[in-house]
Amino acid sequence: MSIRLRLTAWYTSILVVMLILFGASIYWLVYYNTFQEVKNRVEEQGALIASENAVGLSQGLDLKMERSRRIRLEDARIFWQLNNYVKGSIETSQGMVDRDMVFPVPNIEELSTKGNFQNVTINGNSYMLYERAIYLENKNAIVGLLQLAADTNAEYRLMGQMKIVLIWGSIISIVIASTLGLFLARKSMAPIGKVIEAANGIQTGNDLSVRIDYSGPNDEIGQLIGTVNNMLERTEGFYKELDDAYATQRRFVSDASHELRTPLTTIRGNVDLLKKMWTQEKEGKVALDEEDLRNISLEAMSDIADESERMSRLVNDMLSLARADAGHTLIKDVLPLPPLVEEVVRRAQFLPRKVLWLQGDLSVIENAYVMGNKDYLQQMLFIFIENAFKYTPEGSVTLDAVAADNQIGIRIADTGIGMDREEIPHIFERFYRADPSRGIIQGTGLGLSIAKWIIDEHGGSVEVVTKRGEGTTFVIWLPAIFDALEE
Repeated sequence: MSIRLRLTAWYTSILVVMLILFGASIYWLVYYNTFQEVKNRVEEQGALIASENAVGLSQGLDLKMERSRRIRLEDARIFWQLNNYVKGSIETSQGMVDRDMVFPVPNIEELSTKGNFQNVTINGNSYMLYERAIYLENKNAIVGLLQLAADTNAEYRLMGQMKIVLIWGSIISIVIASTLGLFLARKSMAPIGKVIEAANGIQTGNDLSVRIDYSGPNDEIGQLIGTVNNMLERTEGFYKELDDAYATQRRFVSDASHELRTPLTTIRGNVDLLKKMWTQEKEGKVALDEEDLRNISLEAMSDIADESERMSRLVNDMLSLARADAGHTLIKDVLPLPPLVEEVVRRAQFLPRKVLWLQGDLSVIENAYVMGNKDYLQQMLFIFIENAFKYTPEGSVTLDAVAADNQIGIRIADTGIGMDREEIPHIFERFYRADPSRGIIQGTGLGLSIAKWIIDEHGGSVEVVTKRGEGTTFVIWLPAIFDALEE
């Protein structure tokens, strides 16, 4: 059973119980008040008759009611009957004579000292009967019984009509309330159906851009739909990030395989050449003099050494990126910036290069400190410098520094081949290298990715200015502390 049907059933059940209790209460209250009024009217007449001694015992032991009291009882529409236990006679009102009815007379032993009421039915008509004993003057003996009765047919008809109205009114109210309740439950639960539809759409497809349209009030259902939409938005973001990460991983594995295949092929080819050459030499099939054999072996081993070194650099770079992906954090200290940069400038002049290595103005870094890791900061600077040397066939590479807003910018500018503007967003991707340089300039394509990770770990940023054929300028911005020792 659906929730809307259960809600309708629960509300209808509660309504049924409430209507039954309400109807029974109203019926009992009206019944009690109606018949209590009749009872009070009859009892009041009986009390008046007793107080006025309207019923007297004559010398002939006959019970007589005064004429004035008879008239009052007829005006009050009350039937009366006098029962004489002494003579065994019965006197009734004219209305009872006309209707040919007599009230049942109890035995004198059954009479109560107080008046009592009972409901009787005579000739198909209902009456409320009040009985009151008549005593002698000394109140020591019962001589008769006064019976007063009021016709209650109208009251019972009224109660019967009221019962019908309450029953049918309750039935109609239940039917209307159930129908409206089902309609309202269906309407209020319609947004839940949209949630289910959206969830099924996501389950059966890959479209995470689905959102639930809702224009109702911000009630529990509105809050639920808002939560679901936020969850879908976050899920879509996570899915895109995961998909991008998966695509990056596949590209990384593909590029790593490609980069490793070349040195492995070279190493294997040279090993096979040496193995074949020395095997044939041993078997005497090829006659090579000792000098040629030595030269060929040295060239093959040189190629193997170069490719092994290249593979080592690639594996080290991949290990650094793996640490970055694993959330590896750097141990940082407050470092003076001038000696760190000066050491890099000094050591960079020994790197392989074909251009001038120039030191620019570094005065802005005096008394400047950074919170960082010395080894990784130097590694990052060497990556940019080595790249500048690789992609600058002629001209110069210059390193200087600028300052802005409590940040130090270390600027590395070259006069090399430069890049197109559309290539800039990709240069920090792993294994990315501009198409003209791919296969021409040696490298793993991981250097700038490692450099970007180091910059991010130090809370810095990098700025790139480049133009094809005119060179490239990198500005590495790092948060700086000035006069840290004095502070």
